[in-house]
Amino acid sequence: LDVSMDTWSYFHTCLVSVWLHRFYIYSAVAFGISLWIVIQFATTRTKRKVGEPGTADKLGNGCAPPQAQEVHVAGVKIFYGSQTGTAKRFAKALAEAVTSLNLPVEVMNMGAYDPEDGLSEETSSRNICVFLVATYSEGQPPESAAWFCKWLEEAANDFRVGKSFLQGLRYAVFGLGNSAYVDHYNTVGRKMDRWLWMLSASRIMTRAEGDCNVAQSKHGSIEADFEAWKGKFLTRLQALCKGEKKPCSGKCKKGKCKSSGKQSKESSDHEHGTSEHENTEAEELFETSSEEEAGGTDSVIDVEDLGDIMGHMKKAKVLLLEGLVYFVCQFLQPELNCLMIFALFSGYKLIGSHSGVKLCRWTKSMLRGRGGCYKHTFYGIESHRCMEATPSLACANKCVFCWRHHTNPVGTEWRWKMDQPEVILQEAIENHQNMIKQFKGVSGVKAARLEEALRVKHCALSLVGEPIMYPQINRFVRLLHQHGISTFLVTNAQFPDEIRRLEPVTQLYVSVDASTQESLRRIDRPLFKDFWQRFLDSLKALAEKQQRTVYRLTLVKAWNVDELKAYADLISLGKPDFIEVKGVTYCGESSASSLTMANVPWHGEVVSFVQELARLLPDYGIACEHEHSNCVLMAHSKFQVEGEWRTWIDYGRFQELVREHERSGGARTFTAAEYTARTPPWALFGARERGFDPLDVRFQRKNKARDVSGC
Repeated sequence: LDVSMDTWSYFHTCLVSVWLHRFYIYSAVAFGISLWIVIQFATTRTKRKVGEPGTADKLGNGCAPPQAQEVHVAGVKIFYGSQTGTAKRFAKALAEAVTSLNLPVEVMNMGAYDPEDGLSEETSSRNICVFLVATYSEGQPPESAAWFCKWLEEAANDFRVGKSFLQGLRYAVFGLGNSAYVDHYNTVGRKMDRWLWMLSASRIMTRAEGDCNVAQSKHGSIEADFEAWKGKFLTRLQALCKGEKKPCSGKCKKGKCKSSGKQSKESSDHEHGTSEHENTEAEELFETSSEEEAGGTDSVIDVEDLGDIMGHMKKAKVLLLEGLVYFVCQFLQPELNCLMIFALFSGYKLIGSHSGVKLCRWTKSMLRGRGGCYKHTFYGIESHRCMEATPSLACANKCVFCWRHHTNPVGTEWRWKMDQPEVILQEAIENHQNMIKQFKGVSGVKAARLEEALRVKHCALSLVGEPIMYPQINRFVRLLHQHGISTFLVTNAQFPDEIRRLEPVTQLYVSVDASTQESLRRIDRPLFKDFWQRFLDSLKALAEKQQRTVYRLTLVKAWNVDELKAYADLISLGKPDFIEVKGVTYCGESSASSLTMANVPWHGEVVSFVQELARLLPDYGIACEHEHSNCVLMAHSKFQVEGEWRTWIDYGRFQELVREHERSGGARTFTAAEYTARTPPWALFGARERGFDPLDVRFQRKNKARDVSGC
């Protein structure tokens, strides 16, 4: 019994001791569990690293087979733009140095390279692109790099080109200049750096600048500047080959990147003599494909979250820009030239105070033999000889699918100082020809078509805005005809009196974006309170025209594709010769519109809509299609002669008819049937070519977001 009592007393004492020290025990258990979790995490991470391709060189065990290693750098492409040969010489020297690292290298003259096709392929090639470009007189690029820079600038500033166009492209820039020319020192290299960044390309190291002015050169000469940069580039290239993903050193913010430490101080001392504007805008370097750093260099962000963070910041900047332009256009018009601001942001060639001209992408396409626009397929225009212009950038609507994102001014009446038609036409042709001349020497451009393109044959008065608002529109049209230029004029059906007063044009369009009053209000968002009556009156005015007339229907899925009967009624009202049905083009995110890619119909859906509409219109048939533009043409049966469609235009005959009309003071009238031409088989609906001219070659782009534009 005594032994039992002693044993119980012992256990009781232990239990009491454990209870009294329970907190220490809990802490020890928690520590043990935490230690186990840490060990498990570290073990798993090590296994994951060992299993990753391309880490054999880091682990140093030599067990990973070569085919399991990831290729981080496939090669180096060196682009040069040179006037005196210095950039070319540097490019060859850099190529020799890169070759010593056992990397493939290719040296290319910018003048012989097509950036539109080539650069997009570099987004997935794993190549490093190096740009060595000189700044020539007055801050202009060398002649061999003029087109390359022009294309890059337009792509960076054009709403129609996605801002992630060059995402994935890795690059470095070395500029060549002379600081003796303070106002233009290395401007080409700086602008190229910025344009690449704006298209979401990623810099692998900060931009460097060589100076021909030995008194100001950091290293005593431009050759020494290049050698110093070359050494840093090769070091950086070797790090990238090993899989390093660390961005270039430097504090990057708001699209500008400045190297930290000593390099920054040297840079600021060297650039002290430049203008204040260059210091604040172009001169500072900018880094990575994002528009904004999320914090300082010490902040830690999960890589998986970077896309969302940068997307929100980019969206905020776009909204801020649009808000600024809208504020200026709406509230400061009496004091500022809103049209000039519009041209600044959109890249238009501004003419006078209210007109503009811009090169259509189909003009560029046909210059290279890659096909024309839908007007080429439907009506036989030569796209490379077509000038896209407008005598009025202002508009009376704010359509949800406006491809200018509402950066142009709006109004219901003429409020600007009027320029004379002769001045507008002369400057429009000069600006158009200057833009065409920039294609000289561009890879793929056909010499014969380039020569033809300098002689404008067609004018699409559909660039933006409402051309018919221009008080001298009739004089302007007459001048175009006197120059042998056909006229395709588009109006938004809000000015019926102007339509009635309009003299004959080659083809008159009315945009019929909706078929009911409510849907028109939602889609076009017109400024006129009596917009629906104006719309109906405009269609009635169109029915009175004797020349070719067209309804342009823009289909917006979930907005206006279910109004077939109402569309048929409107067609009976205006009696157009042709009906173009086109799927809406998505032009990117905008605060002015809720449109998304979900609202863009497929070509098959457009065809189905047209087929349903044709059943309601016995006097019309489906004549042509242009699959690439997601567009189908319906034509009145009077244009089907002896079983053949005659939707094309005899432009020579039209010019004869319009001259007779003018000489007779308007007494000699003519109709659309007098200047028709046979539609070729490849342009007809149902043809194997789907509207693509067999004389050209269809070009399929790789790894590129769809380019949206056109008139």
